[in-house]
Amino acid sequence: MSTATATEAPAKKRGAGVIQGMQKIGRSLQLPVAALPAAGLLSRLGQPDVFGQDGLGWNKVAEIFSNAGGALFGTNLALLFCVGVAIGFAKKADGSTAFAALVGFLVYREVLNGFVSDVTGKPQDPGVLGGIVVGLTAAVLWEKYHRTRLPDWLGFFSGRRFIPILMSFAGLAYGVLFGYAWAPIGDGLNNFSEWLSDNGSLGAGIFGVINRLLIPIGMHMLLNTFAWFQFGDFKSGGETVHGDIARYVHDDPTAGMFMTGFFPIMMFALPAAALAIAHCARPERRKAVLGMMISVSLTAFVTGVTEPLEFSFMFIAPVLYGIHAVLTGVSMGLTWALGIRSGFNFSGGLIDYLLGYSHSEKAWLLIPIGLAFAVVYYVVFRFAITKFNLPTPGREPEDTLDDAAAEAAAEAAAAEKRAARKAKLKEKAQDKVPAQNGDAASAGGA
Repeated sequence: MSTATATEAPAKKRGAGVIQGMQKIGRSLQLPVAALPAAGLLSRLGQPDVFGQDGLGWNKVAEIFSNAGGALFGTNLALLFCVGVAIGFAKKADGSTAFAALVGFLVYREVLNGFVSDVTGKPQDPGVLGGIVVGLTAAVLWEKYHRTRLPDWLGFFSGRRFIPILMSFAGLAYGVLFGYAWAPIGDGLNNFSEWLSDNGSLGAGIFGVINRLLIPIGMHMLLNTFAWFQFGDFKSGGETVHGDIARYVHDDPTAGMFMTGFFPIMMFALPAAALAIAHCARPERRKAVLGMMISVSLTAFVTGVTEPLEFSFMFIAPVLYGIHAVLTGVSMGLTWALGIRSGFNFSGGLIDYLLGYSHSEKAWLLIPIGLAFAVVYYVVFRFAITKFNLPTPGREPEDTLDDAAAEAAAEAAAAEKRAARKAKLKEKAQDKVPAQNGDAASAGGA
């Protein structure tokens, strides 16, 4: 075998290992993602324009829904991903895996709170990225060390009890690392947001692309904060309001730049992408994938909460997510260039589309534009998935589809072998008993 061939083989193995690792991370994200549709719906029902003072006037009911959704979709979202990824990634995970992840995350978050941003005056927050990193670390450490035996005088901390100790130090290290690394990122986003607001439809398009690209690391909320709640001033009734959302609600004719283009994507395009993903799944997996995609698509269409759908392919098929980010930018720039103006209080779903219609201009055009984007998304996603064999849900390699199922089958086979051996031993024992009885009878006759 030539030297070139010998060096290519390990490289291919490493490449395959990286791909399988990314696929495993993607599958582990499905556990926390499953909780997001409920969180999005609860949060939307808790908005003032539904049950609150601007809607039915049931303020207490709105507060209950808002608190319920905020428990999952607010500050605890990173924790949700941390624990979910730890359980989903580790083989034969149990409660101790989740506990170790929780310990590491709590240390990480408290250390991170000591690093205050000069831009927002609040602690640095890497969002779900930090939770995913801590969760993956907990899973890896648990797999490697949960059977570790310590000296007798430290025997109490052996095995599974050893992992939370390791995660305490890991959380400390990650807190310091993210605390220092995230400060310049916040400053850069502040300057970038100001530049976007001065560039019309081009700025809107770039905002759409960057907004989607920042979701994997949770930094899109910082970008949104400046665009939606800070930039721009408008006087209404003697009061000066700031930000795209407040100016839109108060009928500022220049507001809506950073919101309008999300409606076609969230209500039409992403559900079409979900349909393409389901249609590309293998026949034996198609029904299960279709059920999941219908759930997250309805959440996106009605409430505008798209993270459950986006997380289903974000990490396992980053090419698709890059295409999605670019097309979101096209939608943002196109709608603003056509003079369409709409907005939301929560997100770009059907509820906000209807509630904000009275403040909008040419909002009816968002429906045909959305349908056109739906066709584009379906065709592009289906072509890309099949052409490049992307491992979207339902298309994972069979040997890595479900480690738990494979292990369960192996354990069942081992159990059958043990049962067969026991049966043979029992038969031999029963055969010996009559022989012994016959020998005893012969001895008695003698």
